[in-house]
Amino acid sequence: MCRTEQDPESSETEDEADTDAVFIALLEDSAEELYESAPCGYLSTLMDGTIAKINDTLLRWLGMEREAVVGRRRFTDLLTVGGKLYHETHFAPLLRMKGELSGIALEMKTADGGRLPVLVSSTVKHSGEGEPLLIRTTVFDASDRRTYEEELLHRKREAEQARAEAEQARAEAEEARRQAEAHRARLADALTVLQQSLLPASLPAAPGLETAVYYHTASPDRLGGDFYDLFPVDGARWGFFLGDVCGKGPEAAALTSLVRYTLRAAALHDPEPATALATLNAVLHERYAASGDVRYCTAIFGIVDTGSRPGHATVRLASGGHPSALILRAGGHAEFLPTPGGLLVGILPSAPATTAETVLEPGDTLLLYTDGLTEARTGPTHNSLYGEDALHAFATAHAPCTPQEAIGALSELLDSFGDGLDDDTALLALGVPAAPPHPSPATKHDR
Repeated sequence: MCRTEQDPESSETEDEADTDAVFIALLEDSAEELYESAPCGYLSTLMDGTIAKINDTLLRWLGMEREAVVGRRRFTDLLTVGGKLYHETHFAPLLRMKGELSGIALEMKTADGGRLPVLVSSTVKHSGEGEPLLIRTTVFDASDRRTYEEELLHRKREAEQARAEAEQARAEAEEARRQAEAHRARLADALTVLQQSLLPASLPAAPGLETAVYYHTASPDRLGGDFYDLFPVDGARWGFFLGDVCGKGPEAAALTSLVRYTLRAAALHDPEPATALATLNAVLHERYAASGDVRYCTAIFGIVDTGSRPGHATVRLASGGHPSALILRAGGHAEFLPTPGGLLVGILPSAPATTAETVLEPGDTLLLYTDGLTEARTGPTHNSLYGEDALHAFATAHAPCTPQEAIGALSELLDSFGDGLDDDTALLALGVPAAPPHPSPATKHDR
């Protein structure tokens, strides 16, 4: 038995023939079937809008029967109120004018009362003589497009609302910031006034003395606790003091006020510096220790006498836990005036202090300062304290100088610390005016 192999070319020809047959079968749909089952709606209307023909696709979309539509309804009857109004005012006039319209968005009514968004294209068919015969209209379901557009609109509205809310939030934040700044400014003004009320507005003129003072506030919105004063005791003697109370804020302000007036009253009763500090210690300890809320301060108190030796000033000082006074001598050097044995004022029932005495020669300046100066942080990382040794070197480099010159140089030094200066600092300088230079003999002869 012999089997003949199949010719490959013959096989390929048969496959092509089968494919052509399937394709031809697909094309066997009649024009009527294509019209009725098209993926879009078709309808034809007379020039008055009466529906003459409509395909199954559009009827299915609308949920209507052909018998209820053809010859019984106009195209506008299929539209919503809004669609009908637009058709009458825009669509129909433009169609009569141009003969065709494309892609017009309308809404059609469905049998169940729903709405069907559609895109409508219409063209007018004319006779051979140019007379309009009927209107052919194509309808595309725009539900997906409408959903997409509504989603876009919804997102747009959400974005606009979010933007409006953000703008409102920014406006509210700006208003809150403005109010906070205004409140901070009012608070700073009030604190400035209160701070000034705790310190003398200016130093009185003391015969035979030059004076200067400086106060650095570390924070404009926080009351400091540094204090100073200069006041007359009798005709030739003046009392002065400088110090620092514990804490900050209103409680420190109340303590500062008590300290100032107590020292003034104590000096008028007994001007001995150690006695004045002992009186202040007793007042503070009695006022605060009994309640368990211990309040204390450091203070240096002195009496300067310009009457016992003309052109000079005798100074007696006592310290209650305060840094030593610094004297810039007319000879061009500086020295500390030790006041040993002083304790913090107000801690213990009794706080004995030792009085030191010195004489200020013409051109000498006595400097009192609070620890904000010596405890200022220096260096690139602000991790080192300025300290008394650096202050002594600074004073030596500027000696001799007047109280005004000393305070001016120190205020510039404080500014140079920048963020390293985080505590209030008070400076008080007293000095004897330098003697005027003696005229040379040549000058006398000229006169």
